[in-house]
Amino acid sequence: MTPDIRLVAVDIDGTFMRTDYTYDVPRFERLLAYMHEVECAFVVASGNQYWQLRGHFPGHEDELCFVAENGAYVMDRGELVYMRTMPDETVSAVIDVCRAHADEVWNVLCGVEGAYCERGAVSDDFFNEMRRYCHRLSWVDDLKATGDQILKFAVSVPDERTDFFYGFFRRELEGMVEPTTSGHGSIDFITPGCHKASGLARLAERRGISSEQCVAFGDGGNDVEMLRFCGVGYAMANAPDEVKAAADRVCPSNDEDGVLVTLEELFA
Repeated sequence: MTPDIRLVAVDIDGTFMRTDYTYDVPRFERLLAYMHEVECAFVVASGNQYWQLRGHFPGHEDELCFVAENGAYVMDRGELVYMRTMPDETVSAVIDVCRAHADEVWNVLCGVEGAYCERGAVSDDFFNEMRRYCHRLSWVDDLKATGDQILKFAVSVPDERTDFFYGFFRRELEGMVEPTTSGHGSIDFITPGCHKASGLARLAERRGISSEQCVAFGDGGNDVEMLRFCGVGYAMANAPDEVKAAADRVCPSNDEDGVLVTLEELFA
């Protein structure tokens, strides 16, 4: 093991989780126990909802750190470290832009208490699919009237139109939100300057460690800042070329348990 590793950050979809949304639990728990011994934090860094992320680690929820909603919600072993919500006027303006393209843009509004879909604006099938990523997901009559504080927008567009809409939203929403994408029709809108790397930086500062003592694993465009921030960034073998270019190394794919394989080597 390299004794300087004090923090390990992993993306979930396409990185830590296999395609069938499982992982080798006993193998992970052995690694986690050792990381506790050497005082190395395990951080789950994802664009997904905090309530969904902690559900993947039953019995360990309050032992882990979470950088959820692409950095807008940061938890350290059960304690809220940071929360960044969007101004109401920003939320309203973004909703208006999305509604102008309602035939191709389907929206999930992600708040502190839960996530929301607008009744009549998206299909039941879409709603049920999103429940895989948002364990607290509700129907509302109007996205502008959720009564919640909003952390992030999770937008779905046609897969083949991802690049078009990514560029479109960057132009239309400049200064209000920052679009980020993991590809395949998924685009998140986050507060500018609020991303996975900013969340890791807060956890590192809180623990008195440097970015050089951090290791990260990712496979998507929203992992790039995190991979660059850490002393060593691993792109998964299943990641696109632009993500591999941002990383220091490439490890086996998510379906080959690449994160666990690599951690076993690092903590040998």
